[in-house]
Amino acid sequence: MSGLEILDTGPLSLIQDLGRTGHLRSGVGVSGAADRRSLKLGNRLVGNDESAAGVEVLLGGLSIRAQQQATIAFTGAPAQAYRDGIPVGHSSVIALDVGQTVRLDYAPSGLRTYLTVRGGIVVPEILGSRSTDTMSGIGPAPLEPKVVLPIGPSPTAFSLVDLAPVPPMTNETLEIRVVFGPRADRFTNPESLLRGQWAVSTDSDRIGARLDRVGTDELLQQTNDAELPTEGVALGSIQVPPSGQPVVFLADHPITGGYPVVGVVADADIDRLGQARPGQHIRFVGA
Repeated sequence: MSGLEILDTGPLSLIQDLGRTGHLRSGVGVSGAADRRSLKLGNRLVGNDESAAGVEVLLGGLSIRAQQQATIAFTGAPAQAYRDGIPVGHSSVIALDVGQTVRLDYAPSGLRTYLTVRGGIVVPEILGSRSTDTMSGIGPAPLEPKVVLPIGPSPTAFSLVDLAPVPPMTNETLEIRVVFGPRADRFTNPESLLRGQWAVSTDSDRIGARLDRVGTDELLQQTNDAELPTEGVALGSIQVPPSGQPVVFLADHPITGGYPVVGVVADADIDRLGQARPGQHIRFVGA
């Protein structure tokens, strides 16, 4: 088999596309890239449809060898890439000849770097998607050394699209917009979500970003501790357990829950939150 051979995966490397839609009533979530905007940009750079599957690399450390000629790009968290030991640009088009290797450093900011390749990664689809859902286990297994990623045929048509770059990532405080509801009335102080700052916990993953309070601002207080009947929860929902410390649901979130949702992150800011590193500060503002 020809394609891209995995030499090293870093902490975690997963195959992701834009997710599997239309299966919520069967209990299957969408999953897909935690930073959809960066995956789309990478696919546009190499001439793919925006929904083509690529590799989501946590922090960096990925290393690959080309077993065929390939055109690739790295987007998202700005980990420095090296082709046969020579630095190559981030968010740029990189040509690989047979036998050439590419290695990623660890990113100085952001959390997830995306590898896209012209033709896409063409592992078998499950329910219409090649995404790995870490909560349900649906989709391809996490990548391991010696795995060879098959590449699809090069696209024959190109769309005229805006190649404006994704805004630079920093480790500074992120301002995240939020819409209150549907269960803000279950809290005596829902507005405290907007006061002060929160920090992304080390106990965060693709399912959700857990937040710790920074400083002495109050936590969210529920009017009572009784669980709600199970109800649907959306991407970006800010669920609050009895501790008062919020969890923002990300790509692999459960589709139902019993803790009240005080608000939902604006869709345009979900990709930015998917790049927030443990310890990074968050400030919520009303949308």
